[in-house]
Amino acid sequence: MIFLGAPGVGKGTQAEFVASRFHVPKISTGDLLREGVAKQTPLGLKAKGYMDRGDLVPDEVVIGLVQEKLSSSECSLGFLLDGFPRTVAQADKLSELLADQGLALDHVVHFVLPREEIVRRLSGRRSCSKCPAVYHIESIPPKQNGVCDQCGADLVQRSDDRPETVQSRLTVYEQQTAPLIDYYKRKDLLFELDGSGPVEAVQDRLLALLSKPRVE
Repeated sequence: MIFLGAPGVGKGTQAEFVASRFHVPKISTGDLLREGVAKQTPLGLKAKGYMDRGDLVPDEVVIGLVQEKLSSSECSLGFLLDGFPRTVAQADKLSELLADQGLALDHVVHFVLPREEIVRRLSGRRSCSKCPAVYHIESIPPKQNGVCDQCGADLVQRSDDRPETVQSRLTVYEQQTAPLIDYYKRKDLLFELDGSGPVEAVQDRLLALLSKPRVE
């Protein structure tokens, strides 16, 4: 299955939940790149060259990493692609890859949340300046305003969590992904999921959705 959604919709949290629930690997582009670099595979080293130069890793390298992963025994019982593909060109390549391996997608889940809610979620995040702790001024506030509960360091708002930056990120995402949403709609694979409310409520809706069979 594939999970799609804008930054801040909670897609990553739900991907972790589903991967654990169904005992399948959660695969994202970032995970694949880090794994390939760490293992020093030929494709990983090729990707590292682009990354070290600050360039985007080409689709053919990313698709190659996806192919290696899906061919591994780790994916023998299924897999969850988190945020990939991002473009129609990548989706076409993925379709070819799956067909070559005799595989078929069961679900493409599109997490939907109003733009204003996404901005509220992301712009309310605060990160510790020293440790990995992350807070939210509304839903997960620190005990002392502006101070990390874990290490006592100052909390900061990352530049990409500022409201104006979030708006720009969402505009880019929508422009890039809208054709991909239509792509999977035409294949009768797309399921839209309301990402609002508590994490547990979204999980319940997601499990109900995943119980629906794939349309042939």
